[in-house]
Amino acid sequence: MEPLDRQISFLLEADRLKTVLRQSTLTDGSRRENSAEHSWHLALMALVLAEHAPPGTDLSRVMAMVVLHDLVEIDAGDLSAYAGEADQARQRQAEEAAADRLFALLPSAQASALRALWDEFEERATAEAKFARALDRLQPMLINMVVGGGGGTWQSAGITADQVLAKVALIEDGSPSLGAYARDMINRAVDRGILAPPAT
Repeated sequence: MEPLDRQISFLLEADRLKTVLRQSTLTDGSRRENSAEHSWHLALMALVLAEHAPPGTDLSRVMAMVVLHDLVEIDAGDLSAYAGEADQARQRQAEEAAADRLFALLPSAQASALRALWDEFEERATAEAKFARALDRLQPMLINMVVGGGGGTWQSAGITADQVLAKVALIEDGSPSLGAYARDMINRAVDRGILAPPAT
């Protein structure tokens, strides 16, 4: 195949991300969001919240990571961030296999470059990856707050504040200011009865 044919093939395959339903609903509670909508929302968050990234962060890399990070769900599907360790391990294997398949659709140099960005997001070793992952964790929390916990994942899955606060630590690692916002939001969620207090 010619390079352009391979790029178009990849883009058409990527369209399938629109069919992957996530755990969270839209903010109006009308339906579950899909993974493509989630990725778009993260890209918009990266643009709007850029001032909360660590100094010197390359926002173009962040944007690329958040657009690419969930493509693997085309094959692997979405898994709750609060799933057990065995399920998380199976998901990681499925996502690695999906990344192997999907990025290989592209011309080899481009496949390597985009796969490297996907790996960087997963490894969370750079400021860009940490900020991208912070946004990825913050977005469903925002939705849960807007829909009152019940239309999102917190109440339906019996999630408690300590479980959510464990995810806040990841947000703080990528952006202290967004982490502080998330921590305050979780406290408000407990006060309002949207989120169960820490398990005893």
